[in-house]
Amino acid sequence: SGLGQANIYHALIIIFLEFFAWGLLTSPIISVLNDTFPKHTFLFNGLIQGVKGLLSFLSAPLIGALSDVWGRKPFLLLTVAFTCAPIPLMRLSPWWYFAMLSISGVFSVTFSVVFAYVADVTTEDERSSAYGLVSATFAASLVTSPAIGAFLQDMYSENVVIWLAASIAILDVLFIMVAVPESLPEKLRPASWGSQISWEKADPFGALKKVGQDILILLLCITVFLSYLPEAGEYSSIFVYLRLLMGFSKEEVASYIAVVGVLSVLAQTLILAVLMKYIGHKQTIMFGLVFEIIQLTCFGFASQHWIIWFAGTMAAMSSIAYPSISSFVSAHASPDQQGVAQGIVTGIRGLCNGLGPALFGFIFYLFNIDLNEKAALQPVVNKLDNQSHLSAYNALQIVVPGPPFAFGAVLVIMALLVAVFMPENPHCGVAKKQKLAAMASFELQEEAAGSKKHEAEPLIAETDVEL
Repeated sequence: SGLGQANIYHALIIIFLEFFAWGLLTSPIISVLNDTFPKHTFLFNGLIQGVKGLLSFLSAPLIGALSDVWGRKPFLLLTVAFTCAPIPLMRLSPWWYFAMLSISGVFSVTFSVVFAYVADVTTEDERSSAYGLVSATFAASLVTSPAIGAFLQDMYSENVVIWLAASIAILDVLFIMVAVPESLPEKLRPASWGSQISWEKADPFGALKKVGQDILILLLCITVFLSYLPEAGEYSSIFVYLRLLMGFSKEEVASYIAVVGVLSVLAQTLILAVLMKYIGHKQTIMFGLVFEIIQLTCFGFASQHWIIWFAGTMAAMSSIAYPSISSFVSAHASPDQQGVAQGIVTGIRGLCNGLGPALFGFIFYLFNIDLNEKAALQPVVNKLDNQSHLSAYNALQIVVPGPPFAFGAVLVIMALLVAVFMPENPHCGVAKKQKLAAMASFELQEEAAGSKKHEAEPLIAETDVEL
């Protein structure tokens, strides 16, 4: 089913529509959070996102494994539908909205299925640039949508924005049902449903246990966890942080998102392709991590608007890290295990999507930083300067206005140190093991029986594996 043959543009439209719908809700989400949780807004937001992220972590390997057997299209439909299901509830019932938002984490793993879809329709040489294009489309969806949402909210009301976002989400679901063809080749799917599902790989804890047997995947997962944990926390709080602590207006926040989004699109298309071609996977990942350290440090210590804008350019450059990691994982996985491989990484990312906001919310609460809409809109630094007596606690807030971002920079430094130990070539370790195993098998067979028939078998097996 679907229109035409499966190609990357189907995946791009799915990602764009889903995150464009959520981008429209940037401003209404802040209002709903403050109205529903007037005290400790970000602490409760962190807890809600924590539950959602934990459920995503548990379900991502299972959905990836099922998509390797039953195809990508059913799970694209399922993940998009459940991810966008909470949108209309934002106006109908805020409490049900937050409850549904938490539960939707079970299927909020669209990226893992999309990356597996892209892996099905691209060659290994094209895959890194294709993943960069997917991430760039995600960034592009956030370029204009917050500004459009803020404009419509000022011109009409929040209700108009919420129902428009819900309509776009429904359009995305209909597009998948009608226009998106299946990408998984028929030869890779079993004759009967459930006959070839690897339930051990679908178990998130079992999958993590097996990760330790592959040093490359282990290092990549640790790198994803340490680098995406602060990124997820940053994404959940940066818009409110800019408005309530840095004194940005709604229009300035929308402009900021647009500029960073445009720069991210350029970074994930042009710059990523050049870096992957000339310096390879590992150095590209490290390149992105270095810029993430710089931008988190700027957010943590910034007290002037120009520093925030500089941090935005660094954030755009750091956005190349995740697509390069996904490309590295895809190059390491076999064609019939793309969903499982991407599911493991997306599961780690989903866990970070929950733990990151919870961590940032807890640190904001720990440092008594109130991110409530009703709080004074002057920057914290200016408010503290008006006090006659400053405690050591307040003095620390002057030096580090954004403690969670400074702590996140430390985590990314650790991720960079882990990335240093990753092997350069994702295939070298596997090829070496296969070669040693074939040589050992050849020697044993030569000792047992010197016939040419037995001598040829390991070489044929080796050739099959290499192909």
